[in-house]
Amino acid sequence: MRLDGKIAAITGGTAGIGRGIAEAFLAEGASVALMARNADKAQKALDEIGAGDRAIFIAGDAMNQADVEGFVDKAAAHFGTLDILVNNAGGAGDLQPLVNLSDQTFDDAMKWNVYSTFWSMRRALPVMLEKKNGRIINISSMEGKHGKPVLTAYSAAKHAVNGMTKSLAREVGSEGVTVNAICPGMVITDIIRDNGPATAKAMGMEFEEMVDMFAQESAIKRPNTVEEVAAMALLLASKEGAGISGAMLSVDGGTAQY
Repeated sequence: MRLDGKIAAITGGTAGIGRGIAEAFLAEGASVALMARNADKAQKALDEIGAGDRAIFIAGDAMNQADVEGFVDKAAAHFGTLDILVNNAGGAGDLQPLVNLSDQTFDDAMKWNVYSTFWSMRRALPVMLEKKNGRIINISSMEGKHGKPVLTAYSAAKHAVNGMTKSLAREVGSEGVTVNAICPGMVITDIIRDNGPATAKAMGMEFEEMVDMFAQESAIKRPNTVEEVAAMALLLASKEGAGISGAMLSVDGGTAQY
């Protein structure tokens, strides 16, 4: 029960990596507020998780500032405080070579990944700084350490998330708040199964070829799992993780070289 009594807010928390982190936190005693766009899917996830009043859903779109800030406010108001913020919402939109990349697509990538993280961190910090204790965990990507063709906007966004993480960690470290980023490799979630074929097509290959390419680039020669990413988040959220801040922690099977 490493998170007994702690309150966590997780964007994009009802599926994939976000849900895995939520389940790991709940298993260790935390209460969680989850933000996602689809209320029906969110309710189904809550029913499956079965955590009773320790898990709530707050509807919101990560690309909408009012929704993101409202989510943080409502989570803190419902549970009385906020100890942990996980910025999991994000992703890649229309994948194109840069020469064909529209302003709208690039702007969307920034809103979905960068601005959503910025808005939620700025909103959560006053609560954490007043208590002189808090954990901020940003879900970045190994593409925030290097890049791939047609992932230009996504890679740029995740590099920006990593930069914010490093700078904010320096700002608030002496105030008891840690700020870290997790950089997952390929993780086969429902979202990847749904959107992966389009990503692969944009990269000039079949979905299975893309998965194999990512696997072969790693040291472990396989995709990572949701549980492996959640385990890192649990460490960072726990008392034992208090000495880690400003880190870009890879959970990518040894793909990134730093």
